[in-house]
Amino acid sequence: MNQNQADYWIQHLNLEAHPEGGFFKRSFRSDEEIQSKARMLYTSIYFLLRTGDVSHFHRLQSDELWYFHAGSSLSVHIIHENGEYEEARLGLNLDKGEVPQVLVPKNAIFGSSLSGQGTFSLVGCMVSPGFEYEDFELFTQKELLKDYPQHEEIIKKMAYETLPEFN
Repeated sequence: MNQNQADYWIQHLNLEAHPEGGFFKRSFRSDEEIQSKARMLYTSIYFLLRTGDVSHFHRLQSDELWYFHAGSSLSVHIIHENGEYEEARLGLNLDKGEVPQVLVPKNAIFGSSLSGQGTFSLVGCMVSPGFEYEDFELFTQKELLKDYPQHEEIIKKMAYETLPEFN
């Protein structure tokens, strides 16, 4: 797989840059809203990372399901609420420990990066209730190292030194 294949998916799926890193496009959203709060029942996006891209450590207030679509396998790095670190490998090579879908539990801190030597990974992510930026929290290395010093190596790889500006 080469960089042109990543560009193919970015162009044909009309993906745009995501603030946490990588590229995305909302692919589905529910027409239903949760009664207690006016919001979508679920949302789903395509998400693409290229070689060198990182989906930086962040947290959501809802569970998020990840589904593998194309390209190289993807590592989903998760720091669970109890402080334990897990690397889930999203892909289709089951003999090498990959799985075609991964659940990231609500309130876990997580990010993703390419697992292998490929040039891109295209996945889908579904959140219920539907994604809202008010439920999205990015972290700096300093913030995470204060609470999880035992995970310094992965935090320095997956967290921003300084948070980017985004709308």
